[in-house]
Amino acid sequence: MNKLGIIIQARTGSTRLPSKMILPFYGNDGILSILLSRLTQCKLADSIIVATTSSSPDDAICDLVREHRVKCFRGDENDVLDRFIQAARYYGISKIIRICADNPFLDIESLDSLILASENIDADYVSFCTSNHTPTIKTHFGFWAEYVTLAALELVARKTAEKVYHEHVTNYIYTHPNDFKIILNPIPADLEKRTIRLTIDTLTDFRIQQKIFQAVFEVNPRFTIKDVVSYLDGHACLYATMDEIIKSNQK
Repeated sequence: MNKLGIIIQARTGSTRLPSKMILPFYGNDGILSILLSRLTQCKLADSIIVATTSSSPDDAICDLVREHRVKCFRGDENDVLDRFIQAARYYGISKIIRICADNPFLDIESLDSLILASENIDADYVSFCTSNHTPTIKTHFGFWAEYVTLAALELVARKTAEKVYHEHVTNYIYTHPNDFKIILNPIPADLEKRTIRLTIDTLTDFRIQQKIFQAVFEVNPRFTIKDVVSYLDGHACLYATMDEIIKSNQK
């Protein structure tokens, strides 16, 4: 078992924005549907898996996943770490690209580079990071995925039963760097200077990002970070709005 798979965590039970995965975001498509469609541009993973919960409201997630003809796994609603471990084991995945489904602006070019890098290194965890070495999963950008091995996740499960580490899949790894081989790749400095928030947690996020997505997608359906930033630079008032939202939604 040495396969690399993309695992996307998704559920309908968000407390701040219920059913955000399936609410119409662009046309009739929700953000999970959009993300799955965009991931067809990535040809380097052995499989794409959506890891949702065993709760009945998430039947809708499974129905959507089947429409996109990708794999689905159902597991514990609260123990997301275990859900990832069981999904990887079930589908024979030893190397995982973890994606959060509330990031419709995920950058496919960066995803490809992350997958290619993982093929040539011996690491437990690989992520993009800010200048202070914060993994981008802890930021508000919403552009990047992260790489982790199944073995590293299994080690976390053995080491701790603390709720925070079972809710946030990779948190234990990057907060205990002496226990794991970690590689952090810095994001461009000019990008870090911008107050960008493109992860969707609230209705305000949803509405702002609907407009941004429509604007960039209709110009280039295979848009990159550069396209998104170019649009934001041309609508600089959005940075101030995002800055306020970031301050009220600290990770």
